[in-house]
Amino acid sequence: MKKSGLRIVTYNIHKGFSQFNRHMMVHELREQLRRLGADIVFLQEVQGAHSLHAERFDNWPEQPQHDFLAAEVWQATAYASNVAYDHGHHGNAILSRFPIEHAFNQDVTHLRFERRGLLHCRINIPGAPAPVHCVCVHLSLFARSRRRQMDALAAYLEDVAGPGAPLIIAGDFNDWRNEADTRLARRLGLCEIFAGEGGECGSPGRSFPAKHPVLRLDRIYARGFAVKQAQVHSGAPWSRISDHAALSALLSFD
Repeated sequence: MKKSGLRIVTYNIHKGFSQFNRHMMVHELREQLRRLGADIVFLQEVQGAHSLHAERFDNWPEQPQHDFLAAEVWQATAYASNVAYDHGHHGNAILSRFPIEHAFNQDVTHLRFERRGLLHCRINIPGAPAPVHCVCVHLSLFARSRRRQMDALAAYLEDVAGPGAPLIIAGDFNDWRNEADTRLARRLGLCEIFAGEGGECGSPGRSFPAKHPVLRLDRIYARGFAVKQAQVHSGAPWSRISDHAALSALLSFD
């Protein structure tokens, strides 16, 4: 890991379109992500393929969005399609400057009309005491389904990651009531990156809507790291790219 620490970002990219789908923004998205200088990027609503958009937009990338965004910067990528339709599919992705030694998508669909998955990668980071478990999430809009999904994720990680293994869970939790604090964070020994004085876990950052964030929907939880910096990227230019704000954090190993 670099002396400055491990920089991570999570962002719901709204399939590469601005709020209300008015403009295709995937090129601006790539530029802004690169300016953040992240080592690992957790992305939700990533368009793996869309034949209709490819026909409609002259500058629609020929590559899947995760590969287009990662090109020449993030050497390793993992993508998992969660929602498939006649003209394409979308899901979650993780981009990494470091080798991804294992990737797995845990299907946590509860309602048939709302397909959901949790993308888990094990990443080798220089200077880390062990491979880092990274999970990209996009949870349900419905509270009952979110609870089931958080319980499933906690049980899965208890099985595949030892209690002392470094762990990062990031993404769009859709968790208005902050139930993840009790159902996920305490169970797995995690802390949300927007921590208070003395390292006590505080309230998550406000991330939605991106122009003037009010709701605390997006999160980064970590275990085995000290948080050196945490930031919400809202307002222009981010609010022109997606309906969500991006979150970033600078971490160092405890």
